Amino acid sequence: MSYTALYRKFRPNTFEDVKGQDHIVTTLKNQIKADRIGHAYLFCGTRGTGKTTIAKIFARSVNCEHSIDGSPCGECAACKAIAAGASMNVIEIDAASNNGVDNIREIVDEVSYSPAEGKYKVYIIDEVHMLSIGAFNALLKTLEEPPSYVIFILATTEAHKLPITILSRCQRYDFKRITIETIVDRMKELMDTEEVKVEDKALRYIGKAADGSMRDALSLLDQCIAFNFGEELTYDKVLNVLGAVDTSVFSRLLEYVTDKNVLGAIELLEEIVIQGRELTQFVTDFTWYLRNLLLVKTSGNSDSQFTLEDIIDASTETMERYFQEAEQIETGTIMRYIRIFSELSGQIKYATQKRVLIEMTLIKLCKPSMEKDYDSLLERIRDIEDQLEHGVVLAGNHSTGDNSAAPQASPTERPALPKAVPEDVKSAVQRWDAIKNHAEQPMKTYLRTARLSLGGDNKLMVVLEDGIASDYFLKEPENKARLEALISDTIGKEVSVTIQSMETGRRFEDSYADLSKIIHMDIEEED
Repeated sequence: MSYTALYRKFRPNTFEDVKGQDHIVTTLKNQIKADRIGHAYLFCGTRGTGKTTIAKIFARSVNCEHSIDGSPCGECAACKAIAAGASMNVIEIDAASNNGVDNIREIVDEVSYSPAEGKYKVYIIDEVHMLSIGAFNALLKTLEEPPSYVIFILATTEAHKLPITILSRCQRYDFKRITIETIVDRMKELMDTEEVKVEDKALRYIGKAADGSMRDALSLLDQCIAFNFGEELTYDKVLNVLGAVDTSVFSRLLEYVTDKNVLGAIELLEEIVIQGRELTQFVTDFTWYLRNLLLVKTSGNSDSQFTLEDIIDASTETMERYFQEAEQIETGTIMRYIRIFSELSGQIKYATQKRVLIEMTLIKLCKPSMEKDYDSLLERIRDIEDQLEHGVVLAGNHSTGDNSAAPQASPTERPALPKAVPEDVKSAVQRWDAIKNHAEQPMKTYLRTARLSLGGDNKLMVVLEDGIASDYFLKEPENKARLEALISDTIGKEVSVTIQSMETGRRFEDSYADLSKIIHMDIEEED
């Protein structure tokens, strides 16, 4: 006989066997016992949380001849037929491959026929969000007012893709992610039944890797048992099978990064690659390691009923390590690391050179100077403070020997303001706002950021940013002539103008004398 996967072999047959969805199970059982069964249900939630399983149990319960506390007895003819997939009363449809209008019309036509045996015809439509708009429209009327013997159960992982007209016609049940404790307890129970020895630590890691999905957990467990068939399943063996990394490695990596040891971090990544670890999983796990460290760092004294141990799934030894590391690293630094690795998580899924991408990220963590954002700026300031605290010279003459005779660099001297300014230039500076306001476009726009200084031969110097603004006057001399004419018309005097471009980012005061410092400028409102 062929082997049956664990998640299929131990699929729950009654509501009592379902784990982690008590809020849904209780409601459905009460409806069956009180004979208050709805005509349309929507089961939504992440994969592997029991949507299809509960739908099948519900279908058996409503048709069971001897229902026990709302659960199917499993012994009557209806229960056996449905369990064997031989009943005409339970119809399962995969909307991913049957998503057209014609497929739904077939259902609508079949609905008019009452069940040959049993009480209800149950239609289970899986991945219902895959139906086309036309198919949804074809289903609407029947979904709203089906015959009394018809029940629709719609299951989906993406409820937000369903039209509001469908949602309003169904009783909605949201399936929660199953907790790690519930998953681990279930796996222990099954391993006892299968007589397989497994370390508790190994089961906890599998439960965490399943991310709230019981089916994923059992699939991973199946894979690990197959790889180590006949042997005890240990934590290290699980890491080998899943390509994961032990948390002690993350502690070493964090130490290298905080010490700005680029070579050490790259060598550690080399070890991980040689061991054949999955790099995408490594990035995810290290991000979670940093998340846990941030929680330890920021939790403080809280009156919440939850403790850190409830939120962070870690051993006592790992928790002690978290507390030690949290004392040695700043909160802002951890948040910066999380941000960078979160960005990496989104990129690495589609990257062909995963290792190179991780190496670049590790270098970025070690070298905050490579970034220009606020977090990295704070990190660089902290580095400078640490160096000053330990007496490290940040700048200066690094030559060996006696430095007493070394020439001292004189501070940069800013240009001095002129002692006398010609009257025509002074008049132009005073009326500069009026000159700008009377200019036509695009000259008016370019002059808005212009600064005024005194050029050679006591000419008025107009300093503009290097680029379009300066090119407008320098490359087209007629525009400069128009500016001189505009100045003459405004102040009534002839003024010669010199145009000067200034590099972007360069400070005007460092290179030019600012005439606004010594000449009062009349302020006029723009037109």
